[in-house]
Amino acid sequence: MEAEMEKKRKPVALFMAFGTKGDVYPIAAIAAAFACDQKRHNVVLVTHSAHESLRSHLEGRHVTLLPIKSPPVLSVHNNHESTGSQGLALSLDKKIITREHRQECHSAVEGIFGHGSSMEDFIVINFFALEGWSLAELFHVRCVVAAPYVIPYSAPSSFEVHFRKELPLLYEYLQAAPINKVCWKDVTHWMWPLFTENWGSWRNDDLNLSSCPLTDPVTGLPTWHDWPPAPLLLYGFSKEIVECPDYWPSNVRVCGFWFLPCEWQFSCKKCGDISAISSSESPRSETEMCADHMKLQHFLKASVPPIFIGLSSVGSMGFLKHPQAFLWVIQTVLEITNFKFILFTSGYDPLDEAVRILNSETSCIDQRQYSNEGMCLFNGRLFCFPGMIPYNWLFPRCLAAIHHGGSGSTAAALYAGIPQVVCPFMLDQFYWAERMYWLGVAPEPVKQSYLVPDKINEMSIRVAANMLSKSINDTLSPKVKARAIEIAARISLEDGVMEAVKILEQEMNCSG
Repeated sequence: MEAEMEKKRKPVALFMAFGTKGDVYPIAAIAAAFACDQKRHNVVLVTHSAHESLRSHLEGRHVTLLPIKSPPVLSVHNNHESTGSQGLALSLDKKIITREHRQECHSAVEGIFGHGSSMEDFIVINFFALEGWSLAELFHVRCVVAAPYVIPYSAPSSFEVHFRKELPLLYEYLQAAPINKVCWKDVTHWMWPLFTENWGSWRNDDLNLSSCPLTDPVTGLPTWHDWPPAPLLLYGFSKEIVECPDYWPSNVRVCGFWFLPCEWQFSCKKCGDISAISSSESPRSETEMCADHMKLQHFLKASVPPIFIGLSSVGSMGFLKHPQAFLWVIQTVLEITNFKFILFTSGYDPLDEAVRILNSETSCIDQRQYSNEGMCLFNGRLFCFPGMIPYNWLFPRCLAAIHHGGSGSTAAALYAGIPQVVCPFMLDQFYWAERMYWLGVAPEPVKQSYLVPDKINEMSIRVAANMLSKSINDTLSPKVKARAIEIAARISLEDGVMEAVKILEQEMNCSG
């Protein structure tokens, strides 16, 4: 009977994505579209429980959400500067969280593939879910990598020398690997962290695999007899935006940008429902907001559109040490220009608290009202909003976007055809900031201290405001605005999500 049930088990497409919304949402978009496009596979998304808001939307597209308790961001406010005993405690906390995270991932995948896998099963991982590579190996399932940005880290300069010294046979074979098999290009492009002790001890101690991928757990020699194919790597950006050099691995596929359905991204359910109805009637219809957000809608519909400011998860990662100083920079910009701004606080509590403190000096609004509706500061020229509105809906209603250089913010501004001011803080954000400048849709990247000053004094805030004002004026020049419109026209017909689905179906032989 058990064998009979196993025969009837549908193959599983398991998507595993960790990180912030910008890391996870694009993968969720592919999972949902894949589930709708074919009926052969059961589709599962494993991600942080912090992204639980996706559940109802995913279930509506026949995707099961399996939550993992670990936080999307391991660092919190000011942790990156912790030293001494506090730093040791945080390091220990991180090790505990990492160990528990990997145990949960192991249990989740074992629950799906522990009773046997089929040739049609596969796992799709993002760059922050490298657990999935080893778990795919453990359960004999194919593994695909999907990322909405270029690889956000590079191997240490000593990596190749050390690898060649410690693993000479494996190095030699990777250099001479047959076509369409895992080779040295794959290792240097993205796989190199898998060969570090960070993963080796977990593979060996918990999974009973060889500590080093592509080697035999007993002899330590390369697994010549069972050499895996080159892993499929899907990139969620446009070839019109990112150059794809010849030295990239042969199995890289560039799809176009990946966006969640617009209606999924409203924190207000009523607004999301309105958006869903509007898009079903006409994809190009002008979606209105619900009655609770009339203040925001009126702010957006004024004769002069606002400039967007949003730093997404930058605050929770510890970079926004003085939220009030950040608001004072915006206030000073307003004093020396005629602009108005809409600020997304991304639900970062210290920033929301700073907004409420400033508001209490001039008016009275309770916390619940602020959380639901947002509020205006500085004579009605700054609208602060703690909720979520899809950038693809908001940005066409803005003059420009000031952001941190996250791949999602960058892509939405490109699609909207609006100029950008980019202030990068970490990882791939620096790449996107430079790339937008090179494309001509943004001025030179803004230094962090010109947006979020380290010091709270009048001079620092004045200097930051002057430099930010200059960047805004530069990006609103006719030349940059025209270039932004031109780029938007070039990528407007791309559908990155469906291109990724098509490639998955072809490569995994799972259409229908």
